[in-house]
Amino acid sequence: MTSSQGSGGRWSDLDRPPLNETALRRALVLPDGLWTSLDVVLTTGSTNTDLAARAADLPEGAVLVAEEQTSGRGRLDRTWTAPARSGIFVSVLLKPDVPAHRWGWLPLLTGVAAATGLAKAAGVDMSLKWPNDLLVSVKGEERKTGGILAERAGTDGVVVGLGLNVTLREDELPVPGAGSLLLADAVSSDRDTLLRAVLRSLAQWYGEWVRAGGDPAASGLQEAYAAGCATLGRRIRAELPGERTLEGEAIALDGDGRLVVATEGGGTEAVGAGDIVHVRTPDL
Repeated sequence: MTSSQGSGGRWSDLDRPPLNETALRRALVLPDGLWTSLDVVLTTGSTNTDLAARAADLPEGAVLVAEEQTSGRGRLDRTWTAPARSGIFVSVLLKPDVPAHRWGWLPLLTGVAAATGLAKAAGVDMSLKWPNDLLVSVKGEERKTGGILAERAGTDGVVVGLGLNVTLREDELPVPGAGSLLLADAVSSDRDTLLRAVLRSLAQWYGEWVRAGGDPAASGLQEAYAAGCATLGRRIRAELPGERTLEGEAIALDGDGRLVVATEGGGTEAVGAGDIVHVRTPDL
């Protein structure tokens, strides 16, 4: 892990200025607020890995941001890489005082918070693909622009990481079907502004959820996720653990955050983990 301080290379691409660590701390690390520390580093393998390694020695609310991630991970250990300063690569340490069986809602909560904050700050309509993806529309095509990964850290902590493509151009996209806020015609690509919006929204949603004892219905989280979820109402194919595949229509989220699928035989099945493919667009 390399500190962001004292390197002239930070200004090598004037279209992608560095984050202002001092201003971010001043805006976000506040008395009685959720965020207790905020560090920006030039480059690291994975902000999730780094923060999880220090979780036992840190209070809740530690934030780690990288200008570049070389070994960022998504679900199933898929890699997530992007040019330096082209996105937001951030991990936060949470120690929720709610029943552990509710912790599975944290990736969904982060998705709602990120979509809410970015809609205001970037002026882009975002949708959520269950369970971990943020989607934008690029020339009428649905594309993934962000991903979320939550991992246990010790006995009482969860590290939640968010990777978001901000200024990636078409020729820089890592895979077909990827997108960025720039390609979605965002009104702002200022990463300081976007990061502040995401973290403020996350603190608000997390606070509501904790105050409700982690109850997704009482906190409004379940309703908000369903309202912004592009997966619901679609025919999907779920690639499940054990090399099993399930096809049907995604019809609801249950109280545990699982995706309820109406199957061909007329029954339903709740999916707790798996890769989801959107087979068709929802009926208009």
